[in-house]
Amino acid sequence: MVLNPFFLQGSQGEQNLVQDLINEQLRMYGVEVFYLPRQYATKSSIIREVIESEFNQSYPIEAYVDNFDGYGDNTVLLSKFGVQQTSEIKLIISQERFETYITPLITNLPLIELATRPKEGDLIYFPLGDRLFEIKFVEHEKPFYQLQKNYVYELTCELFRGEDEILDTGIEEIDDSFDTEGNIRSLTLIGSGSTATAISGRVESGSISRIIITNRGEKYNYPPSVFISSPISGTTATGISTLRDDIVSCDGTEIGSVVQGVMMIDPGAGYTANPGIAFVGLNTNPGVGVAATTRISDNTVGIVTVTSGGGGYVTAPTVTFSSPGAGGTTATGVAVVSVAGTVSAIYITNAGAGYTTAPTITLSDPPAAGVGTFVRSETITGSTSGVTGIVKTWNTITNVLTYSNTTGDFLPGETIVGSASSASYVISVYEDDNTVNNYPDNDTFETFANDGVLDFSESNPFGNP
Repeated sequence: MVLNPFFLQGSQGEQNLVQDLINEQLRMYGVEVFYLPRQYATKSSIIREVIESEFNQSYPIEAYVDNFDGYGDNTVLLSKFGVQQTSEIKLIISQERFETYITPLITNLPLIELATRPKEGDLIYFPLGDRLFEIKFVEHEKPFYQLQKNYVYELTCELFRGEDEILDTGIEEIDDSFDTEGNIRSLTLIGSGSTATAISGRVESGSISRIIITNRGEKYNYPPSVFISSPISGTTATGISTLRDDIVSCDGTEIGSVVQGVMMIDPGAGYTANPGIAFVGLNTNPGVGVAATTRISDNTVGIVTVTSGGGGYVTAPTVTFSSPGAGGTTATGVAVVSVAGTVSAIYITNAGAGYTTAPTITLSDPPAAGVGTFVRSETITGSTSGVTGIVKTWNTITNVLTYSNTTGDFLPGETIVGSASSASYVISVYEDDNTVNNYPDNDTFETFANDGVLDFSESNPFGNP
């Protein structure tokens, strides 16, 4: 007989001995990882593409790290999806341990397609690096049939790049590692708001009450500067122009952005005649044709000062000036809201007339304060858009909500409601981009590529002409 006569070459006792020795070695020299089976919630009926999946279970198991010198690098450097830097790890686990420990636990779980062995697409949580890895390939025949049996699985894993998966194992160390990966969007919600306040002065004589646009002009790239002539003795008025871009000419052609109006920062004082007004744009602002006239009045509103910017504003609040009484004209104005949700300025659109004292200014209230606490993995719904998403994290201090699995785009200013918590908040800032994906460097290369990577002034930037 060619083979060793002291071995039966395939008896169950010999195979069990080898398996026990391997299990012992894995427990001695391995590390504890967590196996997360993928549960397929939704798949395409045509090409069987996974549309939505969940990871709700995790099972600790010993594994030997085959990368003795650290994480390995895959061979993808530049692909159609951009430049990517990922890590690869190879883990060896016992076939017997998986079949006798994990398989019985996941066999009856819903949406599990294969329970008898590790499968591609499942996740491995690696505690030493606090990272999630996705199984890309399972080698089950290495070493190749020693004593007519295989004993281990070799898992080739790559750093997990989440998309619309739900991760809710109940173990915070695992679940929070997913919060820095994947196709996750964020919303800044209004926690509590406060009403802004403002005061104004009063000008007794010779201030501009109105600026009337007589020709809107055309083809402006940005609002032109406004110049108002000075009085012989007094204060020169100042203002800023605004644009609109939905005007169409008589023949139906687009004429670009036109000047909508002029808002006054200071209505000036001491004018004895209607001052002249001019609009000036730089070379990069080729708009032409705008013209306007002014009207002066006595006893008007003066400069408006914001005494408190308030908070929690999504859109500009309504500005109301008190009436000057019989025979007078009530002033009007508009508020400007900063990205932080506060009122940063109030501009005058009509300074009014007939005020014997400085008017009282009232601003409308911000949206009602939000209530409740969002919980992980609950569904949120936009009250206006009907768009839904799955909650990833909720920061009660910054009021930033991260979510995934969105069915569309939420609308700024609409109310977001949680299905399980009944938490309800108004959107202040909507972030549409996937800003938390750490892996692609597309933005960096796109910014740098103009001159730093390819020089298109050459006849052939990819090589010799």
